[in-house]
Amino acid sequence: MTFIPYGRQDITDEDIKAVCEVLRSDFLTQGPAIEKFEKTVAEYCGASHAVAMNSATSALHVACLALDLGPGDWLWTSPNTFVASANCALYCGAQVDFVDIDPATHNMSIELLERKLQAAESEGRLPKIVIPVHFAGEPCDLKAIKALAERYRFKVIDDASHAIGGRYGEFVIGGAPYSDITIFSFHPVKIVTTGEGGMAVTNNPELGVKLARLRTHGITRNPAEMTREPDGPWYYEQIGLGYNYRITDIQAALGVSQLGRLDAYIRRRHELAARYDELLASLPLKRPVRNPENLSGLHLYVIVLNDPSRRKQVFETLRANGIGVNVHYIPVHLQPYYRTLGFKPGDFPAAEAYYAGAVSLPMFATLTNEQQDRVVSVLSDALA
Repeated sequence: MTFIPYGRQDITDEDIKAVCEVLRSDFLTQGPAIEKFEKTVAEYCGASHAVAMNSATSALHVACLALDLGPGDWLWTSPNTFVASANCALYCGAQVDFVDIDPATHNMSIELLERKLQAAESEGRLPKIVIPVHFAGEPCDLKAIKALAERYRFKVIDDASHAIGGRYGEFVIGGAPYSDITIFSFHPVKIVTTGEGGMAVTNNPELGVKLARLRTHGITRNPAEMTREPDGPWYYEQIGLGYNYRITDIQAALGVSQLGRLDAYIRRRHELAARYDELLASLPLKRPVRNPENLSGLHLYVIVLNDPSRRKQVFETLRANGIGVNVHYIPVHLQPYYRTLGFKPGDFPAAEAYYAGAVSLPMFATLTNEQQDRVVSVLSDALA
């Protein structure tokens, strides 16, 4: 019985060739492949600056630092996300809070965000940054969030770890004028991969410079940014506290090669999603919602069982039959660490209700129709 994972990278001979070319070159890191990777992503998204890093977690941290998040500040994000979307605030010494999700989209609820902002304004604790998460690749309502950002004076980092290749209206994710910084992930189960890796993109030149500097120890080689005349062409200055969050040329070369197939990957994911929609229509579950005005990156295809009490049995049956289902996500506020910060069950009921019945089915570009039919057959039997 062949195991079918929930997500899987697609590595081709062209990818291997691109990596081998770097391995035989003079630069394994801090070389031209990184600049090419950044330029390729920026041009695809329609963004002016892209800064590649060793993970999306690093990119989130650096993005918060670039926006001057620090002690005494608040960052709000969705409870339905990986912990990194919230942890980045704590790395900066700031405080975290959450905005519950829309039960239909599983993204941050705009209505609840506005209501929470109104209350926070009266309490004098408005967030400095809000991080909406494009969950499963489905774009958040960035325009509505931007309008609230202008009214309540907060910055927006959209976590698009699931959404590269997607579109919000006419804009490619990463190029829309509604957020300050967009974050991508290139983990192996994501839409395109660099093994491990992430990227921050922005249309703000000042932020682009800060992101690049913070990625590399806070060091600059630009004389215009230095405190005094350079000693010579070798000279550099550390003008702030940064980190070693660099990506390698090996990873960047793989990323450039993968990006050449990004649109094809997205098309195939939508073909698979349409098949799932049809094949699952009669089963006792909720299928994911996709706004026809946008284009989802479709990193995940998540169903929610009508009877959450059956989730464990269904999950175990699928796994026992070689179907690598998963659950995305355990709400962040329910993690033991976040409970020590004062969060508790019941704080964000929509996210908790979603989690109780959620199952992520296999979704990756090389999933065959035959494999998908097997997934649906085992799921149908499990629910019978």
